[in-house]
Amino acid sequence: MTSADAGTGGFSRRDLMKGLAATGAALALGAGVRTRSAGRPGMTITCVIRYQIDPFQRDAFKEYAAAWGRIIPRCGGHLVGYFLPYEGTNDIGWGLIAFDSLASYEAYKGRLRTDPEARANFAMAQSKRFILREERNFVEVVDGTFGLPSTLKG
Repeated sequence: MTSADAGTGGFSRRDLMKGLAATGAALALGAGVRTRSAGRPGMTITCVIRYQIDPFQRDAFKEYAAAWGRIIPRCGGHLVGYFLPYEGTNDIGWGLIAFDSLASYEAYKGRLRTDPEARANFAMAQSKRFILREERNFVEVVDGTFGLPSTLKG
């Protein structure tokens, strides 16, 4: 285990990203977001946002994330959820938002720019400076890999 893996149970950042993306996609499926199957259109991408936050401003990030719970669906994103650090590293948070296509994502970004509550939420984050770094990755669902029940009995 490297020092970069400390606080992650020995998993690499790549392993954690894969697991988080898979969890988010599975949660999105449970929330009614469709996947492509049998030639039908559906959710094709999930935006995985990794936030490095000031651990002393955890409550400010929680307030910021809660506001997105109202804003994102109104602006056209399928919100999977926001996640605060719980155990292990204390300065990494996550946000997962699914979209039907990259065009849907682009339209969503345009709506965010004109939404008064979204603009206020961005301004609050900038003024309080609790987000130290933000990364976005776009992942796609691998058909046949989500929503599979456990085969373990008992």
